[in-house]
Amino acid sequence: MCCIENWRPALLFRRPQVASPRVSTSTVSMKTRILDGVSFVARFFMAYIWITAGLHKIGNNLNVTQSIQAYDIFTPAWNHILAQLIGPLELAGGLMLLMGLYLRKSSLVSTIVLVLFIIGISQAWIRGLELNCGCFGPEEATTNYPKQYFETIVRDLVFIALSVWTMVRPFTRWAVRP
Repeated sequence: MCCIENWRPALLFRRPQVASPRVSTSTVSMKTRILDGVSFVARFFMAYIWITAGLHKIGNNLNVTQSIQAYDIFTPAWNHILAQLIGPLELAGGLMLLMGLYLRKSSLVSTIVLVLFIIGISQAWIRGLELNCGCFGPEEATTNYPKQYFETIVRDLVFIALSVWTMVRPFTRWAVRP
């Protein structure tokens, strides 16, 4: 009976302790602080971007409709519907990132939307359309469209990188529901 009481199956499968190289706690904490800093910047910068873009579009349906129409993708009815939806949705996405609501999911949506924006700009560039993206409200017209398209795509790729970073390593401090 005494043998059964003392028998523990976990002891049979215990791995032997192997000496690991010593890593100072200051190195680990410095690395963690740097990664947390990048995560902080990614989360709150993308929140700022989406909130700014959304605020420029809310209450500005005519300009947003014209911006969407310039891409020559959707019907006039869809242009109008999208113009009413885009601003509030961008604002909601930015507020979700700001408050820390479902960080990974909201960053995934952010990435998908940015990919769609890149597709829209790319097709306009390929088709030779001269338009302003309309991302942050009415912009000054420029005549250097290939450069503008290239800069917009590169900017959106940076935003995608920040959104993916937030998906992979979200900054959960001050998050309501990460």
